[in-house]
Amino acid sequence: MNLPLGKLDPELLNKFLSRIPKKDRRIIIGSRVGDDAAVIDFGDKYLIAKTDPITFVSDKIGWYCVNINANDIAVMGGIPKWFLATALMPEGKTTEKDIEKLFKSLISSLNKINVTLCGGHTEITPNLDRPIVIGQMIGEVLKSNLINKDSVKPGDLIILTKGIAIEAVSIIAREKKSFLNKSFGREFVKRIRNFIKVPGLSIIREANIALKSGRISAMHDPTEGGLLGGLYELALLSNTGFIIEKEKIYIYPECKKLSEKFKLNPLKLIASGALIIISEPDESKKIVNALRKNKIKSEIIGKVTSSKSGFKIIERGKTKSIKTPIIDEIGKIL
Repeated sequence: MNLPLGKLDPELLNKFLSRIPKKDRRIIIGSRVGDDAAVIDFGDKYLIAKTDPITFVSDKIGWYCVNINANDIAVMGGIPKWFLATALMPEGKTTEKDIEKLFKSLISSLNKINVTLCGGHTEITPNLDRPIVIGQMIGEVLKSNLINKDSVKPGDLIILTKGIAIEAVSIIAREKKSFLNKSFGREFVKRIRNFIKVPGLSIIREANIALKSGRISAMHDPTEGGLLGGLYELALLSNTGFIIEKEKIYIYPECKKLSEKFKLNPLKLIASGALIIISEPDESKKIVNALRKNKIKSEIIGKVTSSKSGFKIIERGKTKSIKTPIIDEIGKIL
């Protein structure tokens, strides 16, 4: 049976990751479902290493690649420092101007977060219909500041920043531009194309504020699979369940419009730009207050439960089980 589009189902992926031997004792966090990056002991600090491809979008691909990878360093408590990129450009569709545009996008995006492009690979590749850029972000963190998701436990609260689904909205704006111009008008499309900057894909600022304002059990950047996919990954890693309230989840009006138009579930749409924070109840209140003080929308949307309780959502007063695996809905229209 062929596998569906998108990231591998976490349970299937775990089957293969569990076979990887951990030979180097300096590896603090290796390949695990639900972790955003690897962590390696480098003396007085930890090195954090992450790789992620951009496959759903071709316009502004450098911006997406830099910010998605940087986010995964930030949720571990780290500071992004160095970046490498592999660019696979489609044969017969790539000009020198396209390469120049890609490099400009990468460099300007990296400059905004004070990260250095220190290596990579660029080639023209057969059998591609769009560019694919794979980023490798390296960062560092003081050992005392590392966020290790092993500390997640039942009773912890779930905080969501900004809302959903910022990345999905910006991707649909780019990949369905002509259709959306006819359906919603040019002003609407112009606004949602800018979602990568406002509200923005980067979660570095809010992650830093959260780190300074309260003790954190875990942070996670919900990418493919959206909010539900991100929570599912966290639950598998920490051997817990979760229950969330749909009415507490902020869904951008633009996301609601697109979801209705294309018949998509916004909770399962790629959601970079939002940040999931898990923390104890008293600490959660401090974190939410600090985020709101800095004009970052944030809300406690649910809590961590036991693994036996499974994955649940309360909608209009009714509690429903969430079916897994969770496949990103954006694949239905791209």
